Order: sequence, then C-alpha cells, then structure tokens
Amino acid sequence: MIFAIEEINNSSELLPGVKLGYQIHDSCIAVPVAAHVAFQLSNGQDPVFYQDSNCSQSGVVMAAVGDSGSTPSISISRIFRSFSIPLVSPFATCACLSDKQQHPTFFRTIPSDQFQADGLAKLVKHFGWTWIGAVRSDSDYGNYGMASFLDAALREGICVEYSEPFYRTDPPSKIKRVADMIRRSTATVVVAFAASGDMKVLLEELARDLPPPRQWIGSEGWVTDPHLMSFTFCSGAIGVAIQKAVIPGLRDFLLDLSPIEVAVSSVLTEFWEDAFNCSLTENADLNKRECDGTEDIKRLENPYTETSQLRATNMVYKAVYAIAHAIHNAVCEETNSTIHCDKNISLEPKQVFSELKKVNFSRNGYHVSFDAKGDPMAFYELVNWQKSESGVIELVTVGYYDASLPTGEQFRINGNLTWLDGGTQVPVSVCSQSCPPGTRKVLQKGKPICCYDCIPCPEGEVSNNTDSPDCFLCHEEFWPNAKKDKCVLKPVEFLSFDEVLGIILVVFSVSGASLAVTAGAIFFHHRTTPMVRANNSELSFLLLFSLTLCFLCSLTFIGAPSEWSCMLRHTAFGITFVLCISCVLGKTIVVLMAFKATLPGSNVMKWFGPLQQRMTVLCLALIQVIICTIWLVVSPPFPMKNLITYKEKIILECALGSAVGFWAVLGYIGLLAVFCFVLAFLARKLPDNFNEAKMITFSMLIFCAVWITFIPAYVSSPGKFTVAVEIFAILASSFGLILCIFAPKCFIILFQPEKNTKKYLMNKN
Repeated sequence: MIFAIEEINNSSELLPGVKLGYQIHDSCIAVPVAAHVAFQLSNGQDPVFYQDSNCSQSGVVMAAVGDSGSTPSISISRIFRSFSIPLVSPFATCACLSDKQQHPTFFRTIPSDQFQADGLAKLVKHFGWTWIGAVRSDSDYGNYGMASFLDAALREGICVEYSEPFYRTDPPSKIKRVADMIRRSTATVVVAFAASGDMKVLLEELARDLPPPRQWIGSEGWVTDPHLMSFTFCSGAIGVAIQKAVIPGLRDFLLDLSPIEVAVSSVLTEFWEDAFNCSLTENADLNKRECDGTEDIKRLENPYTETSQLRATNMVYKAVYAIAHAIHNAVCEETNSTIHCDKNISLEPKQVFSELKKVNFSRNGYHVSFDAKGDPMAFYELVNWQKSESGVIELVTVGYYDASLPTGEQFRINGNLTWLDGGTQVPVSVCSQSCPPGTRKVLQKGKPICCYDCIPCPEGEVSNNTDSPDCFLCHEEFWPNAKKDKCVLKPVEFLSFDEVLGIILVVFSVSGASLAVTAGAIFFHHRTTPMVRANNSELSFLLLFSLTLCFLCSLTFIGAPSEWSCMLRHTAFGITFVLCISCVLGKTIVVLMAFKATLPGSNVMKWFGPLQQRMTVLCLALIQVIICTIWLVVSPPFPMKNLITYKEKIILECALGSAVGFWAVLGYIGLLAVFCFVLAFLARKLPDNFNEAKMITFSMLIFCAVWITFIPAYVSSPGKFTVAVEIFAILASSFGLILCIFAPKCFIILFQPEKNTKKYLMNKN
C-alpha cells in the first residue's frame, strides 16, 4: 500500500501536485479492534503522519482500504455507511457484502464469493464428482461462501455427504471430530471453503492420522498459501485463486530497507528479526544474536522477496489506485491536455464515494471497475498442487474461470493436472455408479438424490441415456432390444411360403389338388365304364373340380395379407366348399331317388333328373354367393396389424370385417354338411355295390368332425396359427371327401377291373 501511495504521489498524471496521506492500523482480524479503528477514523480524532499544507484538514478520512477479512469488513462497513466513507477491501470476499442495503459504501477489488462458489461448483461438476464432503471456516467468509457453494452445487446436481464448520480457536476435540468425519466418509472429494489459518489447524490434525487419499478442492482463501504446501498428503489439490500479477518496481522497493528504517516500524522490526534470526532491540532475546548491520535483505529468499506471483498484494495495489482515481476525478480537471488539481477544495468522503462508483481504468494491464454492487468482474485462475521432481509441492496454473464470458465458455482447463497421490487419472467420487442405458434410477430411501439403485426397465420400456430417471414406452409398433436401450421395429409375423409350416401346407394343398385332378383324369379316361356311369359322372366331375378349388384356395391363406387376398380367401373358401357340399348332397339325393324309383309305380326320378341336379347345385351355391356378396359390400375382410396377441411382435392378419358375415358363411356350409350327412346316413344300408351312401356318410362324418373341432381351435389359436388351423380344416375336410368318395372307385377302376362290370354292380349280395 505504501508503495502504491508513493507511486501516486510521484506521478505527474494522477493527482499531480497533490499528495496522499495515510494511516495504517492492524485490526488483528478481530471485530472489536476493527470496530474501534473504524470509529476513530470516522471521528477524525486520530493523529496523522503528514501535517503540512499538502494535506486536507487534519484527521478527516476520505476512504479506507481494508479489511482483509470478511467479518471485520462487515463491522467497518456498517460504521462507515452512516458517514458515507467508502471502504475498498482487497480481500473480503463474502457475498453478503454485495448487499447495497446493508453495505452501500463498500467496494472491493477481489471478486465476490458468489462467483467463486459458482466456479467451484462448475469445477466439481466438470470432473463428474457428484458425491463430496465439505468443510468451512466458522466465519462469515466460510459460512456465506459455503452457503453459496451448496446452492450452486444443488443446481449442478451435486450431493454433499457432510458439511462441517470449524475455527482455528475451536477446542481440539471439535477439530478432531471434523477430521474423523473426513477419514470415515465415502466421498473422495473434499471442498474446503476456509481461511488459511483455519485450514492449517485442520491439516495438522489430519497429519496425525492420515485419512484415505482425498481430492482437495480449495477456495482462494488457502489454496495459494505456500506454508500449507508442506502437507504432502494434499498433493493434487485443485482450486481457484486470484489472478497472479507482477507489480513493476515493487521488488526494488521492498529490498530498499536499511536497519535504521526497519527499527522505526514495529512490524518491520518483527519481520527483520525473524528473517535474520537477530535482535534490533536492546533487550535482545538471549537465543538471538544482535543485528550488526551486515544483514543483506537482497540475499534473502522468503515469501517477502518473492514478487513474481503476487495475488492478494495486487488487490491492495488496485484498491489504492481506485481511491486515487476517485479523488483525482473529484479534484482535478483536464484543460488543453493539462491536468489541474485544486489543492484547497473542501473534499468530502461523500464525493469520493460517488466517484468510486464510476472509476474505470487499467493499471499494469489489469482492468479496475466496479459494478452496481461494488464488485469487480470475476476472473480466477485454476491452480493445482503438483509435486516437483525434488518432491516439493509447487503451485501450477492449469486454467481459468472468467465470469465475463458466455455460459459454457467461462471455465477452461489448458494444462495437465495431477490428482491425489500424484496420479494422472481423474478420481471417482460418486455415491452410486452411473446407471447404464436400459435401466432407471431409484432413489435410496433416506439418502440424497445422488444415492440410488439401478433398476432394469420394465417390459416394453427403454431408457437410452445414462442415469435416466425414468423409462419410457416404445411406440406400439416398436419393442425394446435385448439391452432395453433403444426401440426397434417389432418383427412382422404371418404364415409365409418360406417357413417350414407354410411349405408343408403348400405341399399338402398342391398334393390334394393333384390328387383331385388325377382322379378326374382317371374318371374321364374310364368315363364309359359302368363304375363311372353308375356314380353320376356329371356330378362327380363337378365335385372333383370343386375339390381342386378347395385345395387351391388354401394357398390364398398363405403369404402377407393384402386387401384383395383377405377378401378372396374367405369368399373363395366359402363358395368352393358350398359347391363341393352341394355336389355331394346332389349325389346323395340321386342315390335315394334311384332306390325309390325301383319301387312299382314310382316316377320320382323324373323329378330329379340331370337338369334338377344342376339347378340344385347352382341354387345352393348361389345362396352362398349372395351371402359373400353382402359380406363384402357391408363390411369386407381387411388386412390389419395385430398388436395385442403378442407384445414383442406384430401379427399381420386378415380382420373379418363383419364377424356375422364370417360365421354366416361357415354356418351355411355346416347346415348343408349336416343335411347331407343325415341323408347319407339314411341311405347307408341300401343294397347294391354302387351305393355311394356309405362313403358319403364317412366323408360327411369326417367333414363335420373337422369343422366342429375347428371352431374352438380357431378361436384359441394365437397369431399365424389361426390361419394354419383354418388351412388344416380345409385340407382335412377336402382330403376326407376325396379319399372316402373317390379313392375306392379309382382303386377298383385301376386295380380291380373285373369288378368294373355291370353284372358285378347289379349284384345285390
């Protein structure tokens, strides 16, 4: 401070011709002492060093620089506000001092702890630490600073296992309790918002019984203190620090000390005696030699002579210059490039306070200005405690935090960091490991939100992010993959020509059709034989044709359903089967009529000749055609995606459209089949070798049995097996008809031609 004032007093640009006086008081970081000094300065009763004409009226303080602690600064500021005396602090960082209602005349050249707290929270979040411990000085600096940090940490999703206050004057038992908390905790990272003196007491206690490796995160209050770097178990500590600076000329000023100048000041005397281990006073310490004047401060190597990394010192330098610029703006005017200052002006602290709000200058490349809260723009260096090759811990700048930059660009790391125990891998500090995609977080009862269990997503739900709080349902046409981390299209299932079941059904369908065609060819080749002629060849050929269509219509049920195939499969099946049953019914009636015609006086055959037989088949088939037409017009079958039967796949099937239409088609077929079965059953015991009634009875019995069992099987079969059941019913009933009615006849025609004679057929035994 003295260096800065002397620089200003010798300046021809800042306050030319005006000399600044000063008083220096030691508050001992004690509130009572600080308050006492504040009242003295406010009353103007304290003597001054300079009393010549260059000074303003004696004892009137225009502004004050200090205090270095937040708590004393709060007390001084509350006293000064009644007198409008500005207080510019180089090191009081408590965010509470930004409250202009409580501290209207307070300014500072160091950023508020609010910025530091935000920076520390972003630092912790940047490295993925969500489970931390926290300790703080039990003072305004520590309590307000930690409160700001905890708020910022909460916004970043960081959980705090413990937050313990302590103070250097606390009893050893309390310091030990805080140290034991650090030793026992599961959090690897410890954030310490503490003053240097408090931190020294805590680290000394920890050094007695070293805790597990801990990653220390430090506030600017202690992380740059070279005396604390002797605690090697804190190697790898990282924190925010005031920007380091170089003040030109300061080193030479500090080294320009003689024993005579030192003896005048009690502070310098204590420093000199401690640095050179000698005594300047007459009542010398017996353990120290008397200083003989040969001591050379220029050869001294200690923090006093180290001016290459000034941090807090630069804040004092800027505070003095800020006040000087405010006074300059109040008493000086520039005319024609000449600065004129009025030495005799009656300057009031209120004027200096008003001008301090407007100061805006740069000194040695460092900008100085204040916002509406009296705070400067926040800029911090990120520093890391790194062990050198010699084993000594050194402070290394590894990045910065600049609050003036846009969000997302404020925090930068541009150097290699060393972590706890000198490691190069970022340590992990989490309460629970991250939940991978496919799971969701479930909070552990009674614990912070960072402590959770990972639960697999329920069936049909996925999560595609790490640490997802919820799983979400897939779209109805999608289903989770095996890992449940993404939705994939459900496989579409239908009875295809490529699968084994489809191939088997196709083979049986084509085989049945081929069998019917073969039977037709045999009958056509032997159409003049008694066996063919006796079995109503016209109806037989029509029956074989309809059976061929029955076998082939089953192919329409295989393959991906389309609008046309859905309408075709049910209507073709219904019409061809009615045609088939109509032919069988016609043959049955012919058998009955044939035996009725043998009775004396019966002319029944003329009422059921070939024309009537054709008309019967046509009319019975026409009724089914009408039913199918109404069904297709009113509510036809259509392709649909069945998403209900199976959750994990889509069944592509034909919806019936109108269930009434479907069951009407089946019901009509069933009605004809039952009627045909009854007639055939009545004619089963009629004589003659050409009597077909027995075979028709068996075929209708098989037909009815198949379709009766089809109904429950059709209703209960899932997915593509519904279609397979329907095809099986069609093929089974068709095979039953062709094997029972035509197989015996073909066997006789081909292998027992001796029975294919009129004589044999007319034999009634």
